[in-house]
Parts: sequence; C-alpha cells; structure tokens
Amino acid sequence: MADNTSQTFVIVGASVAGARAAEALRSEGFDGRIVLVGEEAELPYERPPLSKGVLLGNDEPSAVYLHEQGWYDEQRIELRLGARALLIDRDAHEVELSDGSRLSYDKLLLATGSSVRRPKIPGGDLDGVLYLRTLADSNRLRAAFAADRRVVVVGAGWIGLETAAAARAAGAAVTVIEPQPTPLFAALGREMGEVFADLHRENGVDLRLGHSVTAFRGDGPGGATVTAVVTGDGEEVPADVVVVGVGVTPNTELAESAGLDVAHGVVTDARLQTSDPDIFAAGDVVRWQSPVFGRTLRVEHWANAHDGGPAAARSMLGSDAVYDAIPFFFSDQYDLGMEYAGDVGPDGYDEVVVRGDARAREFVAFWLRGGRVVAGMNVNVWDVQDDIQALIRSGSVVDRARLADPQVPLGDLTS
Repeated sequence: MADNTSQTFVIVGASVAGARAAEALRSEGFDGRIVLVGEEAELPYERPPLSKGVLLGNDEPSAVYLHEQGWYDEQRIELRLGARALLIDRDAHEVELSDGSRLSYDKLLLATGSSVRRPKIPGGDLDGVLYLRTLADSNRLRAAFAADRRVVVVGAGWIGLETAAAARAAGAAVTVIEPQPTPLFAALGREMGEVFADLHRENGVDLRLGHSVTAFRGDGPGGATVTAVVTGDGEEVPADVVVVGVGVTPNTELAESAGLDVAHGVVTDARLQTSDPDIFAAGDVVRWQSPVFGRTLRVEHWANAHDGGPAAARSMLGSDAVYDAIPFFFSDQYDLGMEYAGDVGPDGYDEVVVRGDARAREFVAFWLRGGRVVAGMNVNVWDVQDDIQALIRSGSVVDRARLADPQVPLGDLTS
C-alpha cells in the first residue's frame, strides 16, 4: 500500500457502520488520520440490544458499546462526539461541524444512519409518548415498563413487536395497534405475518389489526401526560405509556445539501462510492447497487451496518471489491428466535414454501418468485443461514417438493 500517513479520512456517524469502518481502515493498513464524528455523546454502540437484551433487563446498558475509550486511543481514532456535521464543502474537501470547527478530508464516509418517523398525530408531544432509537430511549422505556402499566404500541413492525414482548415480560398490559391486516405485513406478507399475530395473542397482547391512530389524549396539568390512544373508529384505548414504532427515515440531509445523488438514501455504486469519487456511504443511509439482486437496495438492519462499514473502508483505500452482502436480520420475541435473509423486492413473491412445523413455530419459510428463492426465514431452527443464502445467491429454480422436505439437506438444493 502506498504511503498514506499524510491523509485524513473523516467518518460522519459514530454508528456501528462508522466504527466498523474505522476499525477496518486500521486493520487494512491505513496509517493516516481518522476522525469519527458522532452527534450523540455516547461512544459508538450496537442498536439491536436496545429492543432486546437491554430493554428486557437481561443485559447491562454498558454491554452495547463496541469498544471502550482506550481502544480508540490505542488505534489513534479521534472521536468528535456530541458534534453534528452541518455541511460538506466538496470543493474544499471540508466538513463543517456544529461546534464551529472544520475538518479537512481526503476521503469522507457518510454513516449518518436514520431517524425514527414521528407521525404528526395530535397529542404526539404528550409525556409518555415514546420512541426507541437511542440508548437513552431504551433506558427510558425499560423504566416505564412495569406490571401496573398499560402500554399501547403503535405499529406492528419489528421494533413494535419487540417492545411489546419486552413490556409483556415486565408484566404490563399491552395493546398493539396496526393498520395492516397482519403484523410485519410489509416485511413478511400475510402468511408469515399470521405466525407473529398468533405468537403475540398467545402471550396476552391485545392485537388491534386494521386500525389507525388519530390522536393521543392526555390529562394532568395542561393535559401533559398521555392517558389514551384514539383509533380511527373513535375508540379510546387507555394508556400509561405509548411506544410509536412506525419505521425510520434515512438521514440524507447532509448528502442532499452537498449535491450528492439521493433517492430515499444516498445513492452509491456497488463499491459504496457516491456520485463524488471521494465520498462513500454505508449503513442505514446508503442505497447501493446490489450485484446479487441486480438493483439498488437500502437496508435498515444491523448486519448491513456491521458489514457495510468495512466494505466502504476498503473501497476508500482503493479496493475494487463490490459489496455483495445479502440483507440479514434477526429477532427474539418470547420463545421465538428467528433469522431472515434476502429481499423480496418491489416485484413481490409468488408463494411461500414452509419446511417444518409452522404451528409449533419450528420451521424454515422460503419466499419464491419464478421458482427461485428470494428470501428465507428460519424460526427456532438453527445453523441453516449459510444454506439459505447460498440458495438465494444461486438464482436456481428449485424443486418445490424437495425444498419443503426436511429430509432433503438444503445444501443439496444448490448442488
């Protein structure tokens, strides 16, 4: 590698993607200056535990940090925490921060992540209407969940269901309100969405499907504390705590103001390089050209940040390798553990093939389009992810009967 000691690489976003990129730069031999800028005052941390182990009280909040301060010192990675990047001057190769300073860069990585959607619902600013995105949010929710509390969750996506499970584990009465016909309808479709509907009902959740939320009601001084959630048909559902989980939005403002290509995400090629050759993107914010799926993808899950950060770092160092990861995520709810890989995409799927016992919640589901596996989910069945991802990568037309037969090794379907 050419001498790079005089170069400065700036990473905006002290996230998993940003921290993993900094780590990879050092492991790949970059000896120049690395500056990691983060809007939160916290050291970079993992987000999955916020809706799982930390929220359940099984993990200490301190366990989420990727590294202690000493590690960054040893690796000569400068942390600029509690500072927000305000603008990128592409001509000058500088980033202006909220503290008034400017950072010069040779290469820049945008790992700015995403922000929770905050729907404009009357009463949304009441005390007790909460969201889950940061470590502080998770700690606040954990303190709010108790046996004598009535918790209403708005949205039956992954965050909504995981927070509902945590609230039930704490003994709270839980109602989930979701406008779609099943939980996770957009992610999994009706067939597998019903599996999660049954799971939560069996664990005592009052699941209100096909219902919207029109307002939050409150009382106390100035009506400041939430007491109820109003549905589209006028019903008032009593609430001591409300958790709103209706998705996230990529933080593209910095890229947009700099004139980079943006389309519901910072657009990059397969190397995670933006329309500016000296600027790259990784994590929630990036929409990259996937060589596996032949179209652009934007993925909001931990694995994309974990793998995408190092991939972007290698590209910043001049590697021609493409980022060919298959989207992956996992969830734990009650006694159900699952892993999902793939992407159904805008063309949808033709059918779902199940291998195993869906009623007993011990199975693998495959989403097929044109006879090819485009996604797969293992539920309480382990050590099959490599085979599932191999099926997706192969693009082969599979024998449906053999795919459904637990006696046929999955590895045989790609041979």
